[in-house]
Amino acid sequence: MAVIGLTGGIASGKSTVAQLLRDKGVPVIDADVAARAVVAPGTPGLAKLVQVFGDTILDAEGALNRASMRARIGSDPNAYAQLNAITHPAIRVWIGDKIAAELAQGHPRVVVEAALLVETGGYRMYPTLVVVSCEPETQLKRVMSRDQQPEDQARAFIATQLPLAAKEAVATYVIRNDAGLPELAQAVDTLWEEITQLDPK
Repeated sequence: MAVIGLTGGIASGKSTVAQLLRDKGVPVIDADVAARAVVAPGTPGLAKLVQVFGDTILDAEGALNRASMRARIGSDPNAYAQLNAITHPAIRVWIGDKIAAELAQGHPRVVVEAALLVETGGYRMYPTLVVVSCEPETQLKRVMSRDQQPEDQARAFIATQLPLAAKEAVATYVIRNDAGLPELAQAVDTLWEEITQLDPK
């Protein structure tokens, strides 16, 4: 149980749980940071993207222009698969290196935070999976409030990910986040105590 996956749905509170764990001194590796790092200027990942898609995906400073990349994906059905084929292996290596470094420094457990762990099948890499979840109505209200979206747009945005119930179905642990921050913090404390008692180090 040295490496733990952490995921959740849009507006479920995954990032808040990650921060609560960091506040407890737990190393948390953010897959979003990894995704940016592997295509930073000067990396083999960015060079491969330019080789496949051309330099129109770069901005004036030679960095990846994410808006251009998104537009390319939207106009080319194969582009998303090509992007993933280049970036996903590099992301896995980057995360693996970070995990090894944290464990080598003496941390008994490392958490990997990623939004699409279940969608990509990446959750199978982690013996323990924590899913942050809430009621669908709570999720909808949060997305509408957070992003200032009307209900139909918020529902469409939520529909781009698997339903929370599908993520819960493969979870080792589920953290419910339908109340406020104090209740969520208590749930995180309780869960982490259970994990550390089951796997003392």
